[in-house]
Amino acid sequence: MTIQQHYQQTKVLTGPLNAMLVIAGVEITTDEVGRFNLNALHQASQLGSNKAPAQWLRTKQAQELVAEVEKQTVQICIVSVEGRNGGTFAHELLAISYAGWISPAFQLQVNQVFLDYRTGKLAPVTPQLTTIEILQIAMQSEQERLRLEAANQELELQVEAAKPKVEALERIAVAEGSLNLTEAAKALQQQPKKFNQHLCSQRWIYKRAGGKQWLGYQDKVQQGLLEHKVTMVPLADGGERLCEQVRITPKGLTKLAQQFSVGGVQ
Repeated sequence: MTIQQHYQQTKVLTGPLNAMLVIAGVEITTDEVGRFNLNALHQASQLGSNKAPAQWLRTKQAQELVAEVEKQTVQICIVSVEGRNGGTFAHELLAISYAGWISPAFQLQVNQVFLDYRTGKLAPVTPQLTTIEILQIAMQSEQERLRLEAANQELELQVEAAKPKVEALERIAVAEGSLNLTEAAKALQQQPKKFNQHLCSQRWIYKRAGGKQWLGYQDKVQQGLLEHKVTMVPLADGGERLCEQVRITPKGLTKLAQQFSVGGVQ
């Protein structure tokens, strides 16, 4: 296998893995093309500055190795990155050689971890959260709690607002067709006399001058709230007579039930 083939295989194997290289408790980070942080390896070795990457790169052996790897891979195999997360990043073969320069025992340790890394044997590592990240998560959780609380309150308000309509439907559920005034008062749990007075004050019903029968206003009839029917009324002497009677439709019952549920006549 050439170095170029090794480089391509390493990149394929390490790219998708959701795991971190950790040696002696130190996370060995990589850059965007899979080069390994030599400064992190130096830290993991727990040796002095004489074993730092800069010291190794000054050696003739390291310089020749870098030149050979870059010639065969046609890649820039070692770079230096400034900043907090910076350092010297190198191709895996260079990283292993650097580990061997530090010490043979350290090279064996690095070789095993790198092998496990490439073959997917390393368990995913959960990154440690910073204090700021923890506070951000807590803030997001609190915001979500407040949002859900507000949504629940809004739902409760909607349920409360819907109660009159629900009660209205429950009150007229037993009503089939139109009801006369007495039947309607009973269905809506109202006193018949006060119920009629309320309808009269709201211009639903009226009596002609000198008349005894309640009649419905024409606009309420046109709206489908009332209707007139001719019915047979029993007389005291046992006879019957035809009489025009105003009746409240299911639509009218619904409207009245809503009125009474929000503070109408009781």
